[in-house]
Amino acid sequence: MNKSMLIGIVLGAGVATAGGAIASYKIFKEPDSAEVLKAQAITKQVKIPHKECEDKTVVHQREVKDENRIAGKAIGAVLGGVLGHQVGGGNGKKVATVAGAVAGGYAGDRVQDNMQKKDTYTTVENVCTTTYESREEITGYDVTYKLKGKESVVRMSYDPGAKIPLKNGQLDLTPPTNQ
Repeated sequence: MNKSMLIGIVLGAGVATAGGAIASYKIFKEPDSAEVLKAQAITKQVKIPHKECEDKTVVHQREVKDENRIAGKAIGAVLGGVLGHQVGGGNGKKVATVAGAVAGGYAGDRVQDNMQKKDTYTTVENVCTTTYESREEITGYDVTYKLKGKESVVRMSYDPGAKIPLKNGQLDLTPPTNQ
């Protein structure tokens, strides 16, 4: 064997050994991240209240001072009695007076009741109601990942993208800080 062939064989063996060492280093080297296969967003419905106000005309009934309508009954009875007294003579006059007073009292009561119900006033008031808007809010992600040939699922507070970093061989689930 000649000298250059021997040098070639030694160099070739050296390069092959170094290449094998580099290749085996990459095979046995611990990964620095897990591959994300899928990130599924988890959502919940959120209702957001909104206050809506508008000016409205509101009709109010005035306070009733004579709830038993005594004034209406009394005035009606007096007027009914006077009118009844104008009719007939003798005992008929007494009966007509009493009947007129009773009918007048009832009529006075009804008139005062109607007047009290119609005694109103209006105001413009700012009336508010609460309405709700619904929207979906993301609460986290179910992430399917692959690490050392094994698929697993982990729940994360953020979307990790294509890879999940590892720290000491474990998933680092700490959200990245934006600077």
